[in-house]
Amino acid sequence: MYRKVSADMNFVEREKQTEKFWEEHEIFEKSMKQREGNPSYVFYDGPPTANGKPHIGHVETRVIKDMIPRYRTMKGYMVPRKAGWDTHGLPVELEVEKKLGLDGKEQIEEYGVEPFIEQCKESVWKYEGMWEDFSHTVGFWADMKHPYVTYHNDFIESEWWALKEIWKKGLLYKGHKIVPYCPRCGTPLSSHEVAQGYKDVKERSAVVRFKVKGEDAYFLAWTTTPWTLPSNVALCVNPEETYVKAKAADGHVYYMAEALLDTVLGKLAQEDGKAYEILETYQGTDLEYKEYEPLFPYSAGRLNGKKAFYVTCADYVTLTDGTGVVHIAPAFGEDDSQVGRRYDLPFVQMVNEKGEMTEDTPWAGEFCKKADKEILIALEKAGLLFEAPLFEHSYPHCWRCDTPLIYYARETWFIKMTAVKEDLIRNNNTVNWIPESIGKGRFGDWLENVQDWGLSRNRYWGTPLPVWQCECGHQECIGSIQELKEKSDNCPDDIELHRPYIDKVTLRCPHCGKEMRRVPEVIDCWFDSGAMPFAQHHYPFENKELFEQQFPAQFISEAVDQTRGWFYSLMAISTLIFDKAPYENVLVLGLVQDENGQKMSKSKGNAVDPFDALQTYGADAIRWYFYSSSAPWLPSRFSGKAVVEGQRKFMGTLWNTYAFFVLYANIDNFDATKYTLDYDKLSVMDKWLLSRLESTVQAVDDNLANYRIPEAAKALQSFVDDMSNWYVRRSRERFWAKGMEQDKINAYMTLYTALVDISKTAAPMIPFMTEDIYQNLVKSIDDAAPESIHLCDYPEVKTEWIDSKLEEDMSDLLEVVVMGRACRNTANIKNRQPIGRMLVKSDFVLDTFYTEIIADELNVKNVEFTDDIAEFISYTFKPQMRTVGPKYGKLLNKIKTALSELNGNSAMQELKSTGELKLDIDGQEIVLLEEDLLIDTAQMEGYVSESDNSITVVLDTNLTPELIEEGFVRELISKIQTMRKEAGFEVMDKIRVGVKNNDRIIEIFRKHGDEIRSEVLAEEVTVGETSGYEKEWNINSEHVTLSVERLS
Repeated sequence: MYRKVSADMNFVEREKQTEKFWEEHEIFEKSMKQREGNPSYVFYDGPPTANGKPHIGHVETRVIKDMIPRYRTMKGYMVPRKAGWDTHGLPVELEVEKKLGLDGKEQIEEYGVEPFIEQCKESVWKYEGMWEDFSHTVGFWADMKHPYVTYHNDFIESEWWALKEIWKKGLLYKGHKIVPYCPRCGTPLSSHEVAQGYKDVKERSAVVRFKVKGEDAYFLAWTTTPWTLPSNVALCVNPEETYVKAKAADGHVYYMAEALLDTVLGKLAQEDGKAYEILETYQGTDLEYKEYEPLFPYSAGRLNGKKAFYVTCADYVTLTDGTGVVHIAPAFGEDDSQVGRRYDLPFVQMVNEKGEMTEDTPWAGEFCKKADKEILIALEKAGLLFEAPLFEHSYPHCWRCDTPLIYYARETWFIKMTAVKEDLIRNNNTVNWIPESIGKGRFGDWLENVQDWGLSRNRYWGTPLPVWQCECGHQECIGSIQELKEKSDNCPDDIELHRPYIDKVTLRCPHCGKEMRRVPEVIDCWFDSGAMPFAQHHYPFENKELFEQQFPAQFISEAVDQTRGWFYSLMAISTLIFDKAPYENVLVLGLVQDENGQKMSKSKGNAVDPFDALQTYGADAIRWYFYSSSAPWLPSRFSGKAVVEGQRKFMGTLWNTYAFFVLYANIDNFDATKYTLDYDKLSVMDKWLLSRLESTVQAVDDNLANYRIPEAAKALQSFVDDMSNWYVRRSRERFWAKGMEQDKINAYMTLYTALVDISKTAAPMIPFMTEDIYQNLVKSIDDAAPESIHLCDYPEVKTEWIDSKLEEDMSDLLEVVVMGRACRNTANIKNRQPIGRMLVKSDFVLDTFYTEIIADELNVKNVEFTDDIAEFISYTFKPQMRTVGPKYGKLLNKIKTALSELNGNSAMQELKSTGELKLDIDGQEIVLLEEDLLIDTAQMEGYVSESDNSITVVLDTNLTPELIEEGFVRELISKIQTMRKEAGFEVMDKIRVGVKNNDRIIEIFRKHGDEIRSEVLAEEVTVGETSGYEKEWNINSEHVTLSVERLS
């Protein structure tokens, strides 16, 4: 019939079997094929790099990126899921350098660019197998057999087409700009790359004395980059601010901002002496063109006849730090560069492309930032260093090699993003960002302050920039291989669009007839990933219709660190080429931290290996953790304990309910295909479960449709809890009944329907377990059913089964039961001990059907709903002095009196229902909240109570001898059932029970033997002797020996 279900909660081995089933039966491929021709729901997969290993954060992104497409597929959509590989860029080059023992560009060129490129091509697939295993293990479905690969010619050619479109719009240009530059990698970084590598560092700044020409005085200037001082050519002040010439207590005369005198010179003051004396006052413009002597002589040969070493003016100089005077080195800062252009200052760059100080300085070959110390010592010796305070700030480092960046003047190719800023903002406003705060805030702010995209990289392994130039100045951008062949007479038919092969292809200049060569740069690999919507299809050269069907995407999802990475490059390129957003819905994911909220890293030893985690807990358990633990965009604190707890509460409960069904269905040979669910014949409890089922399907469907993932998980968990801990527990005896009466059929069909439909509803989230359940419950008895749960349609909501009133009544009932259990706990009375009566005061009244359930559930003989519980419980109120005193002061005593005269029960009801208590004191309305009150509860002896909002439950704890005896009967039944399990008996085994060594218990057996035998499937009871499996028990302080023996 049904395969026996193991109670083992280790799902890993079962998941491997399911993974094998999917692969052997090509379930993913079939799920795609059966939706062909249906409306599309397009998902773009952000391409990972196959030369890096997966980490635990990739589990989170993959399970989200898998679940939404599974859901949409079950909803009937065609969901293309083309996997991709991001294969270019410096990380690949650095890996190859390391492998070959090379260090830097010079050694690469000595080794040979062509063999180096071939090594890069091989390296990008280093972990391909690991990524595929990882994806299969986690249940991530995507077409990995036909992925897009960013180094393939077709992909690059599509990028060339896009770059030519940008060129034709006049938005691709070469500029001499200050760029963030990595000296180790020998290449500039784009603004969105810089944003990924900031670190807090402590460094020395410098306040330096610049000797005024012709005066015994100094300009005091401040800099945070001492290594730029040898390249100094000017000073700068704010034209509008007030400056002074002041005699300081150290004997020197200084020019600086008046507002900063106390901050900078104040510390020089001697006892009873002044720190400084102001000699003259100036406006900033008064100091313009005032000359000073150079700090160092090394730049003398680099001035090219231009005037230097004088004061300039610029608005950007502020008085928040430093001295109000800054030093200017146009080669190392955007502000400095602008001042240099305005004043036509010489361009002095005493740092080479490796980030080393140049040969014409005493620090030749020293990395510039490490030269800070030596430069400060030299200034100190020359008497030109006023101070060098330590300061902490956030400084950009290369996200690839961790080297500190320097701001460096270089010729770089840019895309003029500032020209399309308004288009970017308009397109972004069409996107549904989840959460909205990132789209409007972090991403929106980034677009508001967008900078031109520094596109080119002075490297080797990347998409070549398709610009050819002639020495006469003419430039051409090539947009396709065909165009290249038409304009070149030495382009091979099988040209590979990579260095060094593409560098050998030349064009003939249409202006002067000379040879045109390609510029040496490759492009930012973020352009590769941002071009994937069209480049994956080799658009516009082929697949035009397919691309138009699949653009824009309905859904993308990546971690929050992609805000300035892939999210931006997609939006930037799509705006430039198509002037529309490339995606409609973006689900942003928080980063995965360790259980203490710390960032994971190998160096800290707190990184979680994803393969270890998947092997330990299984994919479904980890998937469920990421869906249910918190809002997706918040950081998640990953811990095994949290994963296991989520698995136990949801998956374990669902699995145990499924196992319960299979156990009894097999005993009764119950084949669900032989029966129908006749709704009109169902009991109230059956109708309630089906109503909860349909409400849950409706809620999960709506939540997933709107990307509310934790809400969907919560709805599923709530239903599974109700199904197991309420429906099955309340209906257990119906499954135990003999024969196959209609009520038993109803119970089976109701539970079967609930298990199958909730499995389909949860299938996108926990695909392995639900497949296991489906194969056993459905496919094993119905050959005509779809081959896999993932080939099924998502359940349609049967709204006619939803009964809101029924659900509301049962919810009220459950609230009463929870409070009744709390009363029992307070009174320390076990649930097996019957109680005489329970009173309920609430704003609802339940009919007899429900009160009988409450009575049975709480083992209470009589449940009464009443409006008056004053005789059992009363409340008295006093003001909480520390909160009421400050609010109402002089009225405190009158408030105290008024509270003492209240009807306690009425006041408590008002407080619970409205959250406040209102008093009239001398015509003034006094409003008191619960925290303003000290509440004493008095209960009548023999009664316990619990109150919550509008419900109060009172339990009568007075036990009669008859109730106590009944309690013993229930305890005995429970103990014998426990012994049956411990002895390994099957559910339907008949047994013999023995009892000895306690006359009181023996007497109870004599009086209630029939009831006990019926409950435990005992054919006979032997008094005074035991045989088989026996055990001593302490039952309510009565010691007794019981035995159970299986009858053949």
